[in-house]
Amino acid sequence: MDNPLLNFFLFDQFQTILLVASIQATTILAAIVLLLLILSFFISGAEVAFFSLTYRDINMLKTKQDAGWKRITNLLEDPRTLLGSLRVASILINIAIIILSNILIDQIYPQQLGWQIIRFLLKIFLISFVLILIGQVLPKIRSGQNNLRVAYEASYLVEIIYYLFRKLGASLMSMSERIEKFMGGSTSRAYSQQQLEAAIKSTIHEEEEQRILAGIYKFRHITVKQIMRTRLDVNGIPFSITFKDLKQKIEELHYSRLPVYKSSLDDIVGMIHSKDLIPHLNQPDDFDWTSLMRIPYFVHEQKFIEDLLKEFQTKRIHFAVVVDEFGGTSGIVTLEDVIEEIIGEIKDEFDEEESGNKKIDEDNYIFEGKT
Repeated sequence: MDNPLLNFFLFDQFQTILLVASIQATTILAAIVLLLLILSFFISGAEVAFFSLTYRDINMLKTKQDAGWKRITNLLEDPRTLLGSLRVASILINIAIIILSNILIDQIYPQQLGWQIIRFLLKIFLISFVLILIGQVLPKIRSGQNNLRVAYEASYLVEIIYYLFRKLGASLMSMSERIEKFMGGSTSRAYSQQQLEAAIKSTIHEEEEQRILAGIYKFRHITVKQIMRTRLDVNGIPFSITFKDLKQKIEELHYSRLPVYKSSLDDIVGMIHSKDLIPHLNQPDDFDWTSLMRIPYFVHEQKFIEDLLKEFQTKRIHFAVVVDEFGGTSGIVTLEDVIEEIIGEIKDEFDEEESGNKKIDEDNYIFEGKT
Protein backbone atom coordinates (compact mmCIF):
# COMPACT_ATOMS: atom_id res chain seq x y z
CA MET A 1 0.00 0.00 0.00
CA ASP A 2 1.36 3.37 -1.00
CA ASN A 3 2.36 5.79 1.69
CA PRO A 4 0.65 9.16 0.96
CA LEU A 5 3.25 11.05 2.98
CA LEU A 6 6.10 9.44 1.05
CA ASN A 7 4.41 10.17 -2.28
CA PHE A 8 3.93 13.81 -1.32
CA PHE A 9 7.57 14.08 -0.28
CA LEU A 10 8.80 12.54 -3.54
CA PHE A 11 6.53 14.79 -5.59
CA ASP A 12 7.75 17.84 -3.68
CA GLN A 13 11.37 16.85 -4.27
CA PHE A 14 10.70 16.33 -7.98
CA GLN A 15 9.09 19.76 -8.20
CA THR A 16 12.07 21.28 -6.44
CA ILE A 17 14.49 19.60 -8.87
CA LEU A 18 12.47 20.87 -11.84
CA LEU A 19 12.41 24.37 -10.37
CA VAL A 20 16.17 24.38 -9.78
CA ALA A 21 16.79 23.02 -13.29
CA SER A 22 14.48 25.66 -14.72
CA ILE A 23 16.29 28.43 -12.82
CA GLN A 24 19.67 27.12 -13.98
CA ALA A 25 18.48 26.91 -17.59
CA THR A 26 17.09 30.44 -17.38
CA THR A 27 20.36 31.70 -15.89
CA ILE A 28 22.43 30.03 -18.60
CA LEU A 29 20.13 31.38 -21.29
CA ALA A 30 20.34 34.89 -19.82
CA ALA A 31 24.14 34.63 -19.73
CA ILE A 32 24.23 33.59 -23.39
CA VAL A 33 21.98 36.52 -24.36
CA LEU A 34 24.22 38.88 -22.37
CA LEU A 35 27.32 37.51 -24.11
CA LEU A 36 25.71 37.97 -27.52
CA LEU A 37 24.76 41.55 -26.62
CA ILE A 38 28.39 42.25 -25.68
CA LEU A 39 29.53 40.81 -29.01
CA SER A 40 26.96 42.92 -30.83
CA PHE A 41 28.23 45.99 -28.96
CA PHE A 42 31.86 45.36 -29.95
CA ILE A 43 31.11 44.43 -33.56
CA SER A 44 28.94 47.48 -34.15
CA GLY A 45 31.52 49.72 -32.51
CA ALA A 46 34.35 48.14 -34.50
CA GLU A 47 32.52 48.74 -37.77
CA VAL A 48 32.12 52.44 -36.98
CA ALA A 49 35.71 52.74 -35.71
CA PHE A 50 37.34 50.99 -38.68
CA PHE A 51 35.41 52.84 -41.36
CA SER A 52 35.71 56.27 -39.76
CA LEU A 53 39.51 56.17 -40.02
CA THR A 54 40.77 58.74 -42.50
CA TYR A 55 43.60 58.35 -45.03
CA ARG A 56 45.76 60.30 -42.60
CA ASP A 57 44.94 57.92 -39.74
CA ILE A 58 45.72 54.85 -41.86
CA ASN A 59 49.03 56.24 -43.07
CA MET A 60 49.95 57.14 -39.50
CA LEU A 61 49.17 53.57 -38.40
CA LYS A 62 51.46 52.20 -41.12
CA THR A 63 54.39 53.79 -39.31
CA LYS A 64 53.73 51.82 -36.11
CA GLN A 65 55.30 48.46 -35.30
CA ASP A 66 52.64 47.19 -32.88
CA ALA A 67 50.79 44.06 -34.08
CA GLY A 68 47.39 45.58 -33.31
CA TRP A 69 47.96 48.61 -35.54
CA LYS A 70 49.35 46.42 -38.32
CA ARG A 71 46.27 44.21 -38.02
CA ILE A 72 44.05 47.24 -38.64
CA THR A 73 45.91 48.37 -41.76
CA ASN A 74 45.98 44.83 -43.15
CA LEU A 75 42.22 44.40 -42.67
CA LEU A 76 41.49 47.75 -44.31
CA GLU A 77 43.32 46.68 -47.45
CA ASP A 78 40.11 44.78 -48.31
CA PRO A 79 37.44 47.13 -46.92
CA ARG A 80 34.59 45.77 -49.04
CA THR A 81 34.92 42.20 -47.75
CA LEU A 82 35.65 43.44 -44.22
CA LEU A 83 32.41 45.44 -44.14
CA GLY A 84 30.45 42.48 -45.50
CA SER A 85 31.95 40.14 -42.89
CA LEU A 86 31.05 42.49 -40.03
CA ARG A 87 27.52 42.90 -41.38
CA VAL A 88 27.02 39.12 -41.66
CA ALA A 89 28.29 38.57 -38.10
CA SER A 90 26.07 41.37 -36.79
CA ILE A 91 22.97 39.98 -38.53
CA LEU A 92 23.55 36.44 -37.24
CA ILE A 93 24.15 37.63 -33.68
CA ASN A 94 21.04 39.84 -33.70
CA ILE A 95 18.92 36.95 -34.97
CA ALA A 96 20.28 34.75 -32.18
CA ILE A 97 19.54 37.47 -29.60
CA ILE A 98 15.93 37.78 -30.80
CA ILE A 99 15.30 34.01 -30.74
CA LEU A 100 16.92 33.40 -27.35
CA SER A 101 15.31 36.48 -25.81
CA ASN A 102 11.89 35.17 -26.87
CA ILE A 103 12.62 31.85 -25.17
CA LEU A 104 13.93 33.64 -22.07
CA ILE A 105 10.81 35.79 -21.75
CA ASP A 106 8.61 32.71 -22.19
CA GLN A 107 10.44 31.07 -19.28
CA ILE A 108 10.13 34.11 -17.03
CA TYR A 109 6.48 34.75 -17.91
CA PRO A 110 4.96 31.33 -18.70
CA GLN A 111 1.95 31.25 -20.98
CA GLN A 112 -0.28 29.60 -18.38
CA LEU A 113 -0.13 32.70 -16.21
CA GLY A 114 -2.34 34.45 -18.73
CA TRP A 115 0.05 37.38 -19.28
CA GLN A 116 0.02 37.15 -23.06
CA ILE A 117 -0.18 40.92 -23.53
CA ILE A 118 2.76 41.57 -21.18
CA ARG A 119 4.82 38.89 -22.88
CA PHE A 120 4.01 40.31 -26.30
CA LEU A 121 4.92 43.88 -25.28
CA LEU A 122 8.15 42.69 -23.70
CA LYS A 123 9.12 40.81 -26.83
CA ILE A 124 8.43 43.76 -29.10
CA PHE A 125 9.57 46.78 -27.13
CA LEU A 126 12.16 45.42 -24.71
CA ILE A 127 14.11 43.41 -27.28
CA SER A 128 13.97 46.25 -29.83
CA PHE A 129 15.06 48.82 -27.25
CA VAL A 130 17.99 46.72 -26.02
CA LEU A 131 19.18 45.92 -29.55
CA ILE A 132 19.04 49.56 -30.64
CA LEU A 133 20.68 50.86 -27.46
CA ILE A 134 23.45 48.28 -27.05
CA GLY A 135 23.86 47.29 -30.70
CA GLN A 136 23.70 50.73 -32.30
CA VAL A 137 23.58 53.87 -30.15
CA LEU A 138 26.15 53.19 -27.41
CA PRO A 139 28.86 51.64 -29.63
CA LYS A 140 28.56 54.48 -32.15
CA ILE A 141 28.91 57.09 -29.42
CA ARG A 142 31.96 55.32 -28.00
CA SER A 143 33.60 54.82 -31.40
CA GLY A 144 32.90 58.38 -32.45
CA GLN A 145 34.76 59.71 -29.42
CA ASN A 146 37.90 57.60 -29.92
CA ASN A 147 37.84 55.56 -33.11
CA LEU A 148 41.55 54.67 -33.02
CA ARG A 149 41.37 53.19 -29.55
CA VAL A 150 38.19 51.22 -30.31
CA ALA A 151 39.65 49.91 -33.56
CA TYR A 152 42.80 48.78 -31.72
CA GLU A 153 40.85 47.05 -28.93
CA ALA A 154 38.57 45.24 -31.38
CA SER A 155 41.19 44.42 -34.03
CA TYR A 156 41.70 40.80 -32.92
CA LEU A 157 37.95 40.11 -32.79
CA VAL A 158 37.47 41.76 -36.19
CA GLU A 159 40.26 39.65 -37.68
CA ILE A 160 38.55 36.45 -36.46
CA ILE A 161 35.20 37.60 -37.89
CA TYR A 162 36.86 38.52 -41.18
CA TYR A 163 38.35 35.06 -41.68
CA LEU A 164 35.15 33.30 -40.55
CA PHE A 165 32.72 35.24 -42.74
CA ARG A 166 34.78 36.75 -45.57
CA LYS A 167 33.21 34.54 -48.26
CA LEU A 168 29.69 35.29 -47.06
CA GLY A 169 30.65 38.94 -46.66
CA ALA A 170 31.98 39.21 -50.20
CA SER A 171 28.81 37.57 -51.54
CA LEU A 172 26.63 39.95 -49.51
CA MET A 173 28.45 43.02 -50.81
CA SER A 174 28.30 41.77 -54.42
CA MET A 175 24.58 41.18 -54.06
CA SER A 176 24.00 44.64 -52.57
CA GLU A 177 26.01 46.27 -55.37
CA ARG A 178 23.98 44.44 -58.01
CA ILE A 179 20.74 45.52 -56.36
CA GLU A 180 22.00 49.09 -56.12
CA LYS A 181 23.00 49.04 -59.78
CA PHE A 182 19.61 47.59 -60.74
CA MET A 183 17.87 50.37 -58.80
CA GLY A 184 19.96 52.95 -60.62
CA GLY A 185 22.08 54.06 -57.68
CA SER A 186 25.78 54.91 -57.75
CA THR A 187 28.19 55.98 -55.05
CA SER A 188 31.45 55.77 -56.96
CA ARG A 189 34.16 58.17 -55.84
CA ALA A 190 35.83 57.85 -59.22
CA TYR A 191 32.73 59.31 -60.86
CA SER A 192 32.84 62.32 -58.55
CA GLN A 193 36.50 62.87 -59.38
CA GLN A 194 35.72 62.69 -63.09
CA GLN A 195 32.97 65.25 -62.59
CA LEU A 196 35.40 67.58 -60.84
CA GLU A 197 38.03 67.20 -63.55
CA ALA A 198 35.40 67.82 -66.22
CA ALA A 199 34.23 70.93 -64.38
CA ILE A 200 37.80 72.24 -64.20
CA LYS A 201 38.31 71.69 -67.92
CA SER A 202 35.00 73.29 -68.85
CA THR A 203 35.44 76.40 -66.70
CA ILE A 204 39.22 76.94 -66.91
CA HIS A 205 40.62 77.31 -70.40
CA GLU A 206 44.29 77.89 -69.60
CA GLU A 207 46.13 74.57 -69.53
CA GLU A 208 48.52 75.79 -66.83
CA GLU A 209 45.65 76.79 -64.54
CA GLN A 210 43.92 73.45 -65.14
CA ARG A 211 47.06 71.60 -64.14
CA ILE A 212 47.50 73.66 -60.97
CA LEU A 213 43.89 73.15 -59.87
CA ALA A 214 44.14 69.41 -60.55
CA GLY A 215 47.36 69.34 -58.53
CA ILE A 216 45.66 71.08 -55.59
CA TYR A 217 42.83 68.52 -55.67
CA LYS A 218 45.22 65.55 -55.61
CA PHE A 219 47.63 67.20 -53.16
CA ARG A 220 46.04 65.92 -49.95
CA HIS A 221 46.17 62.28 -51.08
CA ILE A 222 49.87 62.17 -52.06
CA THR A 223 52.41 60.63 -49.68
CA VAL A 224 56.04 61.59 -49.21
CA LYS A 225 57.11 58.28 -50.73
CA GLN A 226 55.50 59.26 -54.04
CA ILE A 227 57.50 62.47 -54.46
CA MET A 228 60.76 61.88 -52.58
CA ARG A 229 64.15 61.59 -54.18
CA THR A 230 64.99 57.93 -53.69
CA ARG A 231 68.04 56.68 -51.86
CA LEU A 232 69.75 55.82 -55.16
CA ASP A 233 69.66 59.50 -56.14
CA VAL A 234 70.76 60.88 -52.76
CA ASN A 235 74.20 62.44 -52.51
CA GLY A 236 75.53 62.54 -48.98
CA ILE A 237 78.61 63.86 -47.21
CA PRO A 238 80.76 61.42 -45.19
CA PHE A 239 81.21 62.58 -41.61
CA SER A 240 84.97 61.96 -41.79
CA ILE A 241 85.60 64.06 -44.91
CA THR A 242 88.07 66.96 -44.67
CA PHE A 243 86.97 70.57 -44.97
CA LYS A 244 88.82 70.90 -48.28
CA ASP A 245 87.08 67.88 -49.77
CA LEU A 246 83.75 69.08 -48.41
CA LYS A 247 84.02 72.41 -50.25
CA GLN A 248 85.01 70.62 -53.44
CA LYS A 249 82.11 68.16 -53.20
CA ILE A 250 79.53 70.90 -52.61
CA GLU A 251 80.91 72.81 -55.58
CA GLU A 252 80.60 69.73 -57.78
CA LEU A 253 77.09 68.73 -56.69
CA HIS A 254 75.51 72.23 -56.74
CA TYR A 255 73.16 71.37 -53.85
CA SER A 256 72.51 73.90 -51.10
CA ARG A 257 71.65 71.21 -48.52
CA LEU A 258 73.24 67.79 -48.14
CA PRO A 259 72.81 65.02 -45.54
CA VAL A 260 75.84 64.00 -43.49
CA TYR A 261 76.28 60.32 -42.67
CA LYS A 262 78.75 58.17 -40.76
CA SER A 263 78.85 54.51 -41.80
CA SER A 264 76.08 54.65 -44.44
CA LEU A 265 73.00 56.62 -45.46
CA ASP A 266 71.09 54.68 -42.80
CA ASP A 267 73.19 56.53 -40.22
CA ILE A 268 72.52 60.19 -41.07
CA VAL A 269 73.77 62.41 -38.25
CA GLY A 270 73.21 65.89 -39.63
CA MET A 271 72.62 68.22 -42.54
CA ILE A 272 75.06 70.76 -43.93
CA HIS A 273 73.85 73.98 -45.55
CA SER A 274 76.19 75.59 -48.08
CA LYS A 275 75.46 79.12 -46.81
CA ASP A 276 76.74 78.11 -43.36
CA LEU A 277 80.15 77.51 -44.94
CA ILE A 278 80.49 80.95 -46.53
CA PRO A 279 81.88 82.74 -43.43
CA HIS A 280 84.45 79.94 -43.03
CA LEU A 281 85.74 79.52 -46.56
CA ASN A 282 89.18 80.86 -45.60
CA GLN A 283 89.60 78.39 -42.76
CA PRO A 284 92.43 75.81 -43.03
CA ASP A 285 91.82 72.36 -44.50
CA ASP A 286 91.70 70.75 -41.06
CA PHE A 287 88.85 73.02 -39.91
CA ASP A 288 86.20 71.12 -37.92
CA TRP A 289 83.26 71.74 -40.22
CA THR A 290 81.03 69.27 -38.32
CA SER A 291 80.27 72.05 -35.83
CA LEU A 292 78.30 73.73 -38.62
CA MET A 293 75.96 70.78 -39.09
CA ARG A 294 72.27 71.23 -38.46
CA ILE A 295 70.03 68.67 -36.78
CA PRO A 296 68.39 66.49 -39.44
CA TYR A 297 64.61 66.34 -39.64
CA PHE A 298 63.16 62.86 -40.25
CA VAL A 299 59.73 62.06 -41.71
CA HIS A 300 58.04 58.76 -42.46
CA GLU A 301 57.52 57.83 -46.09
CA GLN A 302 53.76 57.36 -45.54
CA LYS A 303 53.20 60.92 -44.31
CA PHE A 304 50.93 63.03 -46.53
CA ILE A 305 52.72 65.93 -48.21
CA GLU A 306 49.92 68.23 -47.06
CA ASP A 307 51.02 67.56 -43.47
CA LEU A 308 54.68 67.79 -44.44
CA LEU A 309 54.14 71.24 -45.96
CA LYS A 310 52.56 72.43 -42.71
CA GLU A 311 55.54 71.07 -40.75
CA PHE A 312 57.98 72.77 -43.11
CA GLN A 313 56.13 76.05 -42.56
CA THR A 314 55.90 75.65 -38.78
CA LYS A 315 59.52 74.56 -38.27
CA ARG A 316 60.86 76.83 -41.04
CA ILE A 317 62.83 74.09 -42.73
CA HIS A 318 63.20 73.07 -46.37
CA PHE A 319 64.77 69.64 -46.13
CA ALA A 320 63.83 66.30 -44.55
CA VAL A 321 65.24 62.78 -44.50
CA VAL A 322 62.64 60.15 -45.39
CA VAL A 323 62.68 56.90 -43.41
CA ASP A 324 60.80 53.62 -43.83
CA GLU A 325 58.96 51.58 -41.20
CA PHE A 326 62.24 50.02 -40.03
CA GLY A 327 64.02 53.34 -39.59
CA GLY A 328 66.21 52.96 -42.68
CA THR A 329 66.75 55.87 -45.05
CA SER A 330 64.40 55.77 -48.04
CA GLY A 331 65.44 59.09 -49.54
CA ILE A 332 65.10 62.82 -49.05
CA VAL A 333 62.36 65.36 -49.69
CA THR A 334 62.57 69.13 -50.01
CA LEU A 335 60.12 72.01 -49.96
CA GLU A 336 60.70 72.35 -53.69
CA ASP A 337 59.55 68.76 -54.24
CA VAL A 338 56.30 69.49 -52.39
CA ILE A 339 55.56 72.72 -54.26
CA GLU A 340 56.26 71.05 -57.60
CA GLU A 341 53.26 68.79 -57.01
CA ILE A 342 51.05 71.87 -57.40
CA ILE A 343 52.74 74.16 -59.89
CA GLY A 344 54.85 71.66 -61.81
CA GLU A 345 58.58 71.11 -62.10
CA ILE A 346 60.87 73.96 -61.07
CA LYS A 347 64.20 74.11 -62.88
CA ASP A 348 67.19 76.22 -61.98
CA GLU A 349 70.42 76.99 -63.81
CA PHE A 350 72.02 73.73 -62.64
CA ASP A 351 69.21 71.38 -63.69
CA GLU A 352 69.83 69.41 -66.86
CA GLU A 353 67.25 67.99 -69.19
CA GLU A 354 67.14 64.26 -68.62
CA SER A 355 65.40 61.68 -70.72
CA GLY A 356 64.09 58.39 -69.46
CA ASN A 357 65.57 56.62 -72.48
CA LYS A 358 68.41 57.00 -74.90
CA LYS A 359 68.92 55.57 -78.38
CA ILE A 360 72.31 53.96 -78.88
CA ASP A 361 71.86 52.72 -82.43
CA GLU A 362 69.12 51.30 -84.64
CA ASP A 363 68.70 48.20 -82.51
CA ASN A 364 69.76 49.28 -79.02
CA TYR A 365 68.25 51.63 -76.44
CA ILE A 366 68.97 52.52 -72.82
CA PHE A 367 65.92 52.91 -70.58
CA GLU A 368 65.60 54.22 -67.04
CA GLY A 369 65.73 51.21 -64.72
CA LYS A 370 64.50 52.83 -61.50
CA THR A 371 60.91 52.52 -60.31
